[in-house]
Amino acid sequence: MSIPLRQTIRVGTYVIAQHVKGVRRYPLVLMLEPLFRCNLACAGCGKIDYPDAILNQRLSVDECVAAADECGAPMVVIAGGEPLLHREIDEIARRMIAKKRFVYLCTNALLLEKKIHQFEPSPYFCWTIHLDGDREDHDRSVCQDGVHDRAVAAIKLAKSSGFRVNINATLFDTADPERVARFFDATMEIGIDGITVSPGYAYERAPDQEHFLNRRRTKELFREIFKRDKRRRWSFNQSSLFLDFLAGNQPYHCTPWGNPTRNYFGWQRPCYLLGEGYAKTFKELMEETDWEAYGTGNYEKCANCMVHSGYEATAVMDSVKNPLKAAAVALRGVRTKGDMAPEIPLDRQRPASYVFSRHVEEAMGRLEGRHEPAQRVSRSG
Repeated sequence: MSIPLRQTIRVGTYVIAQHVKGVRRYPLVLMLEPLFRCNLACAGCGKIDYPDAILNQRLSVDECVAAADECGAPMVVIAGGEPLLHREIDEIARRMIAKKRFVYLCTNALLLEKKIHQFEPSPYFCWTIHLDGDREDHDRSVCQDGVHDRAVAAIKLAKSSGFRVNINATLFDTADPERVARFFDATMEIGIDGITVSPGYAYERAPDQEHFLNRRRTKELFREIFKRDKRRRWSFNQSSLFLDFLAGNQPYHCTPWGNPTRNYFGWQRPCYLLGEGYAKTFKELMEETDWEAYGTGNYEKCANCMVHSGYEATAVMDSVKNPLKAAAVALRGVRTKGDMAPEIPLDRQRPASYVFSRHVEEAMGRLEGRHEPAQRVSRSG
């Protein structure tokens, strides 16, 4: 695992403190989206399909810092959109680091060479560069040629400048285990510090709805990938138990409150992936969201989800409660044969409710100075 010891101790101490205080639900990672605008238009992305008036909005530095303080999570993932398009993104990161929060700045790396001088290496800071596979796979994923090579060049630049660098790889149903294994080998040879990997989630607003994985296919895919790492070459920036979950060996349920999201609309309900309303404050999000209405087995939209933003917190909490189990998986590796853990039954899940454009309508009304709802916004924006 590539998680720094300092971060492991801080997060473990934080989790134990929550349990001692009797807190049932608490955040581990703030998912901060200071803007939705991006310089790519990936077919699997559900974060950039908004009217220009909304894409032009930004959270201020103070709003970002206030969100982190309000939430209190020890880690902050700054995503988007493309965060490096935010003119004050360096100040946002500096303010977070000054409070000793672990900051992971997610970027497609197209602007990294231009912006890197605005940042300084720190044990509290890490670049997380989007890379979904080798040259062919990644450029197809982001719908633009040449992006893979620019991302790799940016990784090398950041490493030579003294920064910690991870990659963030999202896998879809077109993933070939052998190619993914070769890709992981190649990225480790570049010198990255760790890999964050997750199956894709079917965003409602994503143009491509055809290539997202179901849970059975996810487990089979990750077993085939992990069995190709017999020499344990790959270093993951994720808990061993989450990787074990991806391979079908842990019967976890989603803890969406573990990774709350703050963006232009507010605090997103219920999670980073589903936009079913927004709370004005973190307290409102935690206390007034019907958490039992979401998650695999509870809601149709969540049926196939195994994404890290929903399940990594579950795995981390389990790791703290059961350190010997986590250590055993870390030492022996992820099990890739034998029976899988029982799947969550779906017979009692409630049907999907398609409300994702309501907040867009309301925001457009505010931006245009109207009090009545704006004209309904289509899925294509």
